[in-house]
Amino acid sequence: MKQGFRVFDTHAHLGRARHSGRVATVDGMLRSMDAAGVDRTLLIPFPVVEDYRREHDLIADAMKCHPDRFAGAACLNPFVPESEFRDEVRRCRETHGFRALKFQPQYQGLNPLSQRSDFLFESALENGLVLVCHTGAGAPYALPSLFIHPARRHPDLRIVLGHAGGGLYALEAIVAATVCPNIFVELSTLTPHTVLEVLEYVGPDRLMAGSDLPESLEIEIGKILALPIPDAAKRAILWETPSRLFGE
Repeated sequence: MKQGFRVFDTHAHLGRARHSGRVATVDGMLRSMDAAGVDRTLLIPFPVVEDYRREHDLIADAMKCHPDRFAGAACLNPFVPESEFRDEVRRCRETHGFRALKFQPQYQGLNPLSQRSDFLFESALENGLVLVCHTGAGAPYALPSLFIHPARRHPDLRIVLGHAGGGLYALEAIVAATVCPNIFVELSTLTPHTVLEVLEYVGPDRLMAGSDLPESLEIEIGKILALPIPDAAKRAILWETPSRLFGE
Protein backbone atom coordinates (compact mmCIF):
# COMPACT_ATOMS: atom_id res chain seq x y z
CA MET A 1 0.00 0.00 0.00
CA LYS A 2 2.72 2.49 0.91
CA GLN A 3 4.29 2.44 -2.58
CA GLY A 4 7.90 2.80 -1.47
CA PHE A 5 7.27 5.41 1.25
CA ARG A 6 8.29 4.92 4.86
CA VAL A 7 5.37 5.65 7.19
CA PHE A 8 5.24 7.01 10.74
CA ASP A 9 1.80 6.91 12.41
CA THR A 10 1.96 9.81 14.88
CA HIS A 11 -1.33 9.20 16.69
CA ALA A 12 -2.21 5.76 18.06
CA HIS A 13 -3.54 4.62 21.43
CA LEU A 14 -2.38 1.59 23.39
CA GLY A 15 -3.92 0.13 26.55
CA ARG A 16 -7.38 0.26 28.07
CA ALA A 17 -9.78 3.24 27.98
CA ARG A 18 -12.20 3.82 30.85
CA HIS A 19 -14.37 6.25 28.88
CA SER A 20 -15.00 4.02 25.86
CA GLY A 21 -14.11 0.51 26.96
CA ARG A 22 -11.66 0.17 24.09
CA VAL A 23 -8.67 -2.13 24.50
CA ALA A 24 -5.65 -1.92 22.21
CA THR A 25 -2.84 -4.47 22.46
CA VAL A 26 0.71 -4.54 21.15
CA ASP A 27 0.03 -7.61 19.00
CA GLY A 28 -3.07 -6.00 17.52
CA MET A 29 -1.16 -2.80 16.88
CA LEU A 30 1.63 -4.64 15.06
CA ARG A 31 -0.87 -6.53 12.91
CA SER A 32 -2.58 -3.30 11.90
CA MET A 33 0.75 -1.62 11.19
CA ASP A 34 1.98 -4.50 9.04
CA ALA A 35 -1.28 -4.63 7.09
CA ALA A 36 -1.14 -0.90 6.36
CA GLY A 37 2.59 -0.74 5.69
CA VAL A 38 3.39 1.41 8.73
CA ASP A 39 7.01 1.34 9.87
CA ARG A 40 6.79 3.18 13.18
CA THR A 41 4.06 4.40 15.53
CA LEU A 42 3.83 6.91 18.36
CA LEU A 43 2.00 5.12 21.18
CA ILE A 44 -0.19 7.26 23.44
CA PRO A 45 -2.33 6.19 26.42
CA PHE A 46 -6.06 6.75 26.16
CA PRO A 47 -7.06 10.02 27.85
CA VAL A 48 -9.05 8.38 30.67
CA VAL A 49 -7.45 5.30 32.26
CA GLU A 50 -7.50 3.42 35.55
CA ASP A 51 -3.78 3.81 36.27
CA TYR A 52 -1.68 6.12 34.11
CA ARG A 53 1.63 4.72 35.42
CA ARG A 54 0.57 1.24 34.35
CA GLU A 55 -0.37 2.52 30.90
CA HIS A 56 2.98 4.28 30.55
CA ASP A 57 4.81 1.12 31.58
CA LEU A 58 2.83 -0.86 29.01
CA ILE A 59 4.02 1.51 26.30
CA ALA A 60 7.57 1.32 27.63
CA ASP A 61 7.49 -2.49 27.42
CA ALA A 62 6.30 -2.26 23.81
CA MET A 63 9.19 0.09 23.02
CA LYS A 64 11.72 -2.27 24.63
CA CYS A 65 10.40 -5.30 22.75
CA HIS A 66 10.07 -3.46 19.43
CA PRO A 67 12.45 -0.47 19.52
CA ASP A 68 12.35 -0.04 15.74
CA ARG A 69 8.53 0.07 15.63
CA PHE A 70 7.40 2.23 18.54
CA ALA A 71 8.00 5.60 20.19
CA GLY A 72 6.18 6.66 23.35
CA ALA A 73 4.08 9.57 24.59
CA ALA A 74 2.89 10.24 28.13
CA CYS A 75 -0.70 11.24 28.89
CA LEU A 76 -2.11 11.72 32.37
CA ASN A 77 -4.76 13.55 34.31
CA PRO A 78 -3.62 17.20 34.62
CA PHE A 79 -5.58 17.59 37.86
CA VAL A 80 -3.37 15.32 39.94
CA PRO A 81 -1.02 17.29 42.23
CA GLU A 82 1.37 19.31 40.09
CA SER A 83 4.46 17.68 41.61
CA GLU A 84 3.03 14.25 40.81
CA PHE A 85 2.37 15.30 37.23
CA ARG A 86 5.86 16.68 36.76
CA ASP A 87 7.49 13.63 38.37
CA GLU A 88 5.62 11.22 36.11
CA VAL A 89 6.46 13.14 32.95
CA ARG A 90 10.11 13.17 34.04
CA ARG A 91 10.00 9.42 34.74
CA CYS A 92 8.57 8.74 31.29
CA ARG A 93 11.37 10.70 29.68
CA GLU A 94 14.32 9.65 31.82
CA THR A 95 13.40 6.01 32.50
CA HIS A 96 11.49 5.10 29.37
CA GLY A 97 12.79 7.51 26.73
CA PHE A 98 9.38 8.87 25.76
CA ARG A 99 9.40 11.55 23.05
CA ALA A 100 6.11 13.37 23.64
CA LEU A 101 3.44 14.48 26.10
CA LYS A 102 -0.23 14.35 25.10
CA PHE A 103 -2.89 16.81 26.26
CA GLN A 104 -6.53 15.88 25.59
CA PRO A 105 -8.79 18.83 26.54
CA GLN A 106 -11.91 16.96 25.44
CA TYR A 107 -11.49 14.79 28.55
CA GLN A 108 -8.99 16.91 30.47
CA GLY A 109 -10.77 20.26 30.85
CA LEU A 110 -7.77 22.52 31.29
CA ASN A 111 -7.80 25.98 29.69
CA PRO A 112 -4.59 26.38 27.61
CA LEU A 113 -4.74 30.16 28.07
CA SER A 114 -4.91 30.06 31.86
CA GLN A 115 -1.85 30.43 34.07
CA ARG A 116 -3.16 27.28 35.76
CA SER A 117 -1.99 25.36 32.69
CA ASP A 118 1.60 26.69 32.71
CA PHE A 119 2.87 23.47 34.31
CA LEU A 120 1.69 21.49 31.29
CA PHE A 121 3.77 23.43 28.79
CA GLU A 122 6.69 23.71 31.21
CA SER A 123 6.71 19.94 31.83
CA ALA A 124 7.02 19.24 28.11
CA LEU A 125 9.67 21.90 27.60
CA GLU A 126 11.88 21.01 30.55
CA ASN A 127 11.92 17.35 29.48
CA GLY A 128 12.56 18.08 25.80
CA LEU A 129 9.22 16.56 24.79
CA VAL A 130 6.93 17.44 21.91
CA LEU A 131 3.49 18.49 23.21
CA VAL A 132 0.74 16.79 21.21
CA CYS A 133 -2.61 18.55 21.76
CA HIS A 134 -5.96 17.14 20.73
CA THR A 135 -7.96 19.79 18.87
CA GLY A 136 -11.53 19.86 17.57
CA ALA A 137 -14.07 17.98 19.68
CA GLY A 138 -14.01 19.40 23.18
CA ALA A 139 -14.18 23.10 22.29
CA PRO A 140 -13.64 25.65 23.64
CA TYR A 141 -10.50 24.28 25.31
CA ALA A 142 -9.74 22.18 22.22
CA LEU A 143 -9.80 25.13 19.80
CA PRO A 144 -6.54 25.30 17.80
CA SER A 145 -6.35 29.07 18.28
CA LEU A 146 -5.91 28.65 22.04
CA PHE A 147 -2.43 27.22 21.47
CA ILE A 148 -1.13 30.32 19.70
CA HIS A 149 -0.45 32.18 22.94
CA PRO A 150 1.37 29.26 24.67
CA ALA A 151 3.39 28.65 21.49
CA ARG A 152 4.51 32.27 21.48
CA ARG A 153 5.31 32.23 25.19
CA HIS A 154 7.40 29.07 24.71
CA PRO A 155 9.06 29.42 21.29
CA ASP A 156 11.35 26.44 21.92
CA LEU A 157 8.41 24.14 22.61
CA ARG A 158 7.17 22.12 19.64
CA ILE A 159 3.37 21.82 19.68
CA VAL A 160 1.42 19.43 17.46
CA LEU A 161 -2.26 20.17 16.80
CA GLY A 162 -3.81 16.71 16.74
CA HIS A 163 -6.59 16.25 14.15
CA ALA A 164 -5.93 19.78 12.80
CA GLY A 165 -9.06 21.00 14.53
CA GLY A 166 -11.07 17.99 13.46
CA GLY A 167 -12.24 19.50 10.19
CA LEU A 168 -14.64 21.98 11.75
CA TYR A 169 -11.76 24.12 13.03
CA ALA A 170 -9.20 23.32 10.33
CA LEU A 171 -8.98 26.99 9.34
CA GLU A 172 -8.02 27.82 12.92
CA ALA A 173 -5.27 25.20 12.75
CA ILE A 174 -3.99 26.83 9.56
CA VAL A 175 -3.90 30.25 11.21
CA ALA A 176 -2.17 28.90 14.32
CA ALA A 177 0.53 27.20 12.27
CA THR A 178 1.10 30.19 9.99
CA VAL A 179 1.64 32.61 12.89
CA CYS A 180 3.69 30.18 15.07
CA PRO A 181 6.62 28.36 13.43
CA ASN A 182 6.81 25.95 16.39
CA ILE A 183 3.27 24.65 15.76
CA PHE A 184 2.91 21.48 13.69
CA VAL A 185 -0.29 19.91 12.36
CA GLU A 186 -1.39 16.26 12.48
CA LEU A 187 -3.91 15.52 9.73
CA SER A 188 -6.10 12.66 10.99
CA THR A 189 -9.88 12.99 10.45
CA LEU A 190 -9.49 15.65 7.72
CA THR A 191 -10.97 15.02 4.28
CA PRO A 192 -8.44 15.01 1.41
CA HIS A 193 -9.62 18.37 0.05
CA THR A 194 -9.13 19.90 3.51
CA VAL A 195 -5.61 18.47 3.67
CA LEU A 196 -4.90 20.19 0.35
CA GLU A 197 -6.23 23.44 1.80
CA VAL A 198 -3.88 23.08 4.76
CA LEU A 199 -0.99 22.49 2.34
CA GLU A 200 -1.67 25.82 0.66
CA TYR A 201 -0.53 27.57 3.84
CA VAL A 202 1.53 25.09 5.88
CA GLY A 203 4.50 23.28 4.37
CA PRO A 204 4.86 19.48 4.57
CA ASP A 205 7.85 19.99 6.87
CA ARG A 206 5.29 20.79 9.58
CA LEU A 207 2.61 18.23 8.69
CA MET A 208 2.23 14.60 9.70
CA ALA A 209 -0.18 11.69 9.39
CA GLY A 210 -1.95 9.83 12.19
CA SER A 211 -4.58 7.13 12.57
CA ASP A 212 -6.07 7.71 16.06
CA LEU A 213 -7.83 4.32 15.89
CA PRO A 214 -6.75 1.10 14.11
CA GLU A 215 -9.82 0.90 11.88
CA SER A 216 -8.86 4.28 10.42
CA LEU A 217 -5.20 3.45 9.79
CA GLU A 218 -5.33 2.39 6.15
CA ILE A 219 -7.72 5.23 5.28
CA GLU A 220 -5.56 7.88 6.95
CA ILE A 221 -2.35 6.71 5.29
CA GLY A 222 -4.09 6.04 1.99
CA LYS A 223 -5.49 9.56 1.76
CA ILE A 224 -1.96 11.03 1.96
CA LEU A 225 -0.67 8.61 -0.67
CA ALA A 226 -3.55 9.51 -3.00
CA LEU A 227 -3.10 13.29 -2.80
CA PRO A 228 -2.10 15.01 -6.06
CA ILE A 229 1.11 16.39 -4.53
CA PRO A 230 4.81 15.71 -5.22
CA ASP A 231 6.36 12.57 -3.77
CA ALA A 232 8.75 14.75 -1.77
CA ALA A 233 5.78 16.26 0.09
CA LYS A 234 4.33 12.80 0.78
CA ARG A 235 7.70 11.62 2.13
CA ALA A 236 7.83 14.63 4.44
CA ILE A 237 4.30 14.12 5.80
CA LEU A 238 4.55 10.35 6.14
CA TRP A 239 8.07 10.05 7.53
CA GLU A 240 10.52 12.94 7.54
CA THR A 241 8.58 15.45 9.65
CA PRO A 242 7.52 12.99 12.39
CA SER A 243 10.96 11.36 12.45
CA ARG A 244 12.51 14.75 13.06
CA LEU A 245 10.11 15.39 15.95
CA PHE A 246 9.78 11.97 17.54
CA GLY A 247 12.99 10.25 16.40
CA GLU A 248 13.50 7.19 14.27
